[in-house]
Amino acid sequence: METIDLKVNGMTCTGCVASVTRVLRAVPGVSEVAVALEPGIATVTFDPQRTGLPAFKRAVEDAGYEVAG
Repeated sequence: METIDLKVNGMTCTGCVASVTRVLRAVPGVSEVAVALEPGIATVTFDPQRTGLPAFKRAVEDAGYEVAG
């Protein structure tokens, strides 16, 4: 398992946190997600054999948010 921190822009409320958490948990290979409104960080623990940053970015962007960097 690996862990990555994603800077997520566009989150303004706890509903946003819930949305980002939900879409990241739905990515196959993700085992744990923790999203903090301030400072706008999503910490994702995942199996690198099954998924990675491109899938996380796509999921977050499809939900209407932006992954910085």
